Amino acid sequence: MKRSLAFLAVFLATIPSANAADDIDQINQLIQTDFRLLSEDLGAALSYKAVIPATPLGLTGFDLGVEVTATQLENRDAWDRASSSTAPDTLYVPRLHVHKGLPLGFDIGAFYTSVPGSNIGLWGAELRYAIIKGGALTPALGLRGTYSKLSGVDQLDFHTKGLELVVSKGFAIFTPYAGVGRVWTVSEPVGVTNVSKEEFTQGKYFVGGNVNLGLINLALEADKTGDATSYGAKLGFRF
Repeated sequence: MKRSLAFLAVFLATIPSANAADDIDQINQLIQTDFRLLSEDLGAALSYKAVIPATPLGLTGFDLGVEVTATQLENRDAWDRASSSTAPDTLYVPRLHVHKGLPLGFDIGAFYTSVPGSNIGLWGAELRYAIIKGGALTPALGLRGTYSKLSGVDQLDFHTKGLELVVSKGFAIFTPYAGVGRVWTVSEPVGVTNVSKEEFTQGKYFVGGNVNLGLINLALEADKTGDATSYGAKLGFRF
């Protein structure tokens, strides 16, 4: 257990200490086109990313991990105008993730984060159902509903909802997976009159792999939501 905790500590140390994103507190400087582009990047970066295969955990199953996603921003000019500082090329979002198995093929999950170097706070939750639980010869197929909610940005009321279909197949300690889905984003300015509410949907697809080494679990994932690409890694415990 001490060695496992040491692995987690090393992983946490690799998270960038500053995004150079600074606070998003200048939305009053945007025109409507800029606000839409900013919202699209936020939808890609802050929407729910499970980084987990479709295989259900089972009634006693549990997955706890620290995740980092790196999203390549597509609209840095809009971020520059909305932020107190220069927008980064890549936004790093660390998350503390937990998943728990339930009866009848259901799993629940949740995460929380506070993004270093900015006023972005975020939490989210998911409910997943195993349409096919999978086995030695068959893949697992799951349907996942997700939700994420922004906090900490006083000028913005922002949340996403998602629906995903994910498939995975285990081979000994390695389980590759892939999925497709849609993300619905609602981005509404608060106390700002120069821009108005944006609501839109983005398609997404993702591929990943999970390696289980006894108690230690490592998962990697690449995600394309809208025009933005994210890469994620999660290290933790799975049993």
